[in-house]
Amino acid sequence: MTGVSEPVRLLLVDDDPLVRAGLSSMLSGALELELVGEAADGQQAVSAVRDLRPDVVLMDIGMPVLDGVAATAAIRRRAGAPEVVMLTTFGSDQALLRALRAGASGYLLKDAAPAEIVAAVVKVASGESVLSPQSTRQLMDHVGAVDQDGRRTTALAALAQLTERERDVVLAVAGGRSNAEAAAALEVGVATVKTHLTNALAKLQLTNRVQLALLAHDAGLV
Repeated sequence: MTGVSEPVRLLLVDDDPLVRAGLSSMLSGALELELVGEAADGQQAVSAVRDLRPDVVLMDIGMPVLDGVAATAAIRRRAGAPEVVMLTTFGSDQALLRALRAGASGYLLKDAAPAEIVAAVVKVASGESVLSPQSTRQLMDHVGAVDQDGRRTTALAALAQLTERERDVVLAVAGGRSNAEAAAALEVGVATVKTHLTNALAKLQLTNRVQLALLAHDAGLV
């Protein structure tokens, strides 16, 4: 993960050459970013992540050969995986939710302003998400739960692995609190919150706060 003083290494993935050219032109002038490569489909993206080692991948959802959801899942399974931000249009809610479950840290609309894209990339490179727990819940409610009872049973069983304090921290973060806010609410130090989060993510085999929010929502706890 890059430090705040270093440009964020960015890989751009979209099957439309005009979209790639437009985004490349907009983002290449940003001092906060270093555009290290482009890919035209998910399979190319997986290879490019291995070869170029970006910090963040801007990933289109609908692509040939390997779509953005499958590519995100493959990338996020790698050791030292980069963060992934989905590029989407209206009407892609089902695919977007699958991508978030696969480990994407959030999403941006393709017509987002350049400054918004740059800010989002820098934010996820620092370990945050660009999709709030509240937005996650709205997305899930809009899409509708599939096998809701099964998901709740599975989610509750997963959360049962956690210690009481780990569970408290997870629910605080899933509810939208920052590390500092969770620490204040639980009357512990920020370092303690980070430790519990790290342990919880490892036990749950998750990678980010968005996935925690999804799990807590599945369990009916937020």
